[in-house]
Amino acid sequence: MKPTILIAILLAGAAAPAFAETDPRLARVTDFFAAAEIVAGPEVVDCTLSQGAQTECFSITLAADPQTYTPGPWCPKHISDGPEAGGIWFLDGKTVDVDGDFITRLAEIYGDTNWQLYDPDTGDIRYTGTLEECQAAARPDVDPAYQNYCVQCLPETLPEAMVMTYVIPFEPVAASDAARTNEAGSGVAYNGVRLDGPAPVDAILGAYTVAPFDDCGGHVNPHVGYHYHAVTDCLDAAPGAAETDGHGAQIGIAMDGQAILPHLMADGSEPAGLGQCNGHAGEDGSYHYHVGEAGSNAILGCLTAQTGCTLEDSGGICDASRRRPRP
Repeated sequence: MKPTILIAILLAGAAAPAFAETDPRLARVTDFFAAAEIVAGPEVVDCTLSQGAQTECFSITLAADPQTYTPGPWCPKHISDGPEAGGIWFLDGKTVDVDGDFITRLAEIYGDTNWQLYDPDTGDIRYTGTLEECQAAARPDVDPAYQNYCVQCLPETLPEAMVMTYVIPFEPVAASDAARTNEAGSGVAYNGVRLDGPAPVDAILGAYTVAPFDDCGGHVNPHVGYHYHAVTDCLDAAPGAAETDGHGAQIGIAMDGQAILPHLMADGSEPAGLGQCNGHAGEDGSYHYHVGEAGSNAILGCLTAQTGCTLEDSGGICDASRRRPRP
């Protein structure tokens, strides 16, 4: 398998950091994350990948907050609110606006009269607004007190700024079979925001809640902060990244070290010959992924190579072979 990480990301004329003289791979990583808030790194570390391969990875610690826009909104406050007051949700493979009208039609949409997220007398929508409410509602076993709520976790209520350390192989290492994304997520976008695995939509709906994403496909939880479950036009291309072989420019790096490109080709057409993980080889033979359609709830359905780690401690050791993939 050919190295595919960080294809076409060198910034033309950019001054190379001092460490590039000893390892130019780190300069390329730094250039790729030019639009992110880098808290620590990048540095070269030894790592153990998901199927036990030992190799060299880069370790970089990034703030979870995008630097070019303010996340939100998520939940509308009243049934008269329009699309600008709320975010988006997944429905039948597409994204739909979470506005007041959507909230009033939940019983019809899901065929269950138990849905009632708003006060029928005032039109006020029930939503989570504090950290305590977020912690009670944004979990697999939703607190019964928050059934029939619009669930949102606001970045300003989190006790501290959220950061994440990504440990990703410089060069992909072949896996014995494709693995579903696990607790490490799918990868990381050029702006430092985590590209997560599928949202637990069935569990969310089973508690008569919706947990909208903002128009950029992201929402917040108290464990990883702001993260994406969909890629929309907010992620157009990494600064300095170039289109290659008719493909759109790179927008992220998968946890197995392979490039992540937009859903469509540069001319707006569907990419051809995609495999089960939504990837294929380019004209030069290098493999890369295309993100799923925004409403698919699968930025990447699976990963073809062995994956690295996400760590809460920037000084932690990556041994991805110890974690268990999602069933």
